[in-house]
Amino acid sequence: MKRKYFATGLAAVLALSLAACGGSRSSSGASSVSSVATASSSASTSGSSGTSSESVGTATSSSAANSTGANSGWDTDAEHEGDLNIAVILKTTSSEVGHYLQIGAEDYSKAHPNVHVDVTGASSETSYDEQMNMIESAVSSGQYDAIVLDPLQADAAATVLKNSPIPVVSFDTEVGAEVTACHVGVGNEEAAKAGGEAAVKAAKAAGWDDIRCIEIAGVQGDPTNEARMKGYREGVNGAGGTYEDDEIQYADAVADKAVNCMEGLMSRNPDGVAIVCANNDDMAIAAAKAASGNEAYKNTIFLGFDGMKSAAEVIVNGTVQNYLSVACDWNGMTYTAVDAAVRAVNGENLPEFVASSYEIMDKSNAESRKELMESYLANAN
Repeated sequence: MKRKYFATGLAAVLALSLAACGGSRSSSGASSVSSVATASSSASTSGSSGTSSESVGTATSSSAANSTGANSGWDTDAEHEGDLNIAVILKTTSSEVGHYLQIGAEDYSKAHPNVHVDVTGASSETSYDEQMNMIESAVSSGQYDAIVLDPLQADAAATVLKNSPIPVVSFDTEVGAEVTACHVGVGNEEAAKAGGEAAVKAAKAAGWDDIRCIEIAGVQGDPTNEARMKGYREGVNGAGGTYEDDEIQYADAVADKAVNCMEGLMSRNPDGVAIVCANNDDMAIAAAKAASGNEAYKNTIFLGFDGMKSAAEVIVNGTVQNYLSVACDWNGMTYTAVDAAVRAVNGENLPEFVASSYEIMDKSNAESRKELMESYLANAN
């Protein structure tokens, strides 16, 4: 069955050019070898589930504003005779991103009625024991044919999964090639680097001469957080700004803590900062709203990560000025991860890494992104 998930009714939305990250796996969850095409050339990597290639990406091209595109390491969905039960374990079900990830997995089940998905997730991104109990139960219960996992603690998850009797596919955050059949995810480091570069360009356009960047980070030690942090640093510094390592604040990926961090940041930097970046949109939006009314921060560029509907809305509505986000194909990520799990059950030889696409969302494409997210939510109801 052809994967039509991203195409249905969205041709106009997806008329923008695509950008994807690809490459071999690394411990950070980022691609160690990747290519993003420029406006004058295109890069593509192809792969098949029946090959032993290390990575699979999507054929892409890009313009000034990249666009989310279909996340596929193969052209067709897997076919399986008989019923399958797959446990899909998210980091958390309490976030907007978690909702999109859930929809992606459930859409696969709708397209393949014989593939049943059981989607669960922890109550927060620091509820480590809660998620570990879910993983242990999925391994030992005998109810599932495969596990699709986005781990909060990759090392702990790997310890439990190393003797798993059923295939495991990771997404978003890697568990480790020694215990998983495949990993599906955005190259967090590469995508964040692109975001950092775009933020410096925007800061220059906004009139900043001293382009300092301070990050409000997620959960300290989390591999995805660390990969994004590294990417922001490389992107900002490489584009002529200064990423302030001594100013990093950790907010555990939640908005209320990000507000506290932003208030402290403004107190320490009364003359303003060119860029404030965050590990996700929840924190970046909260920080931007906390800075609202502070004249020194009226031209600050706020950079988030995820590309949520709420982030698109603050750009479209003008609620937050100078907002950018690294927007990922969350729905396609879990759709593809579940398909990879079906292939693993079928005994197919999978690539180690399947690259998921991303875009830099700004005023030029926020309306299209908003419509795209709304279409997912509408189809889920």
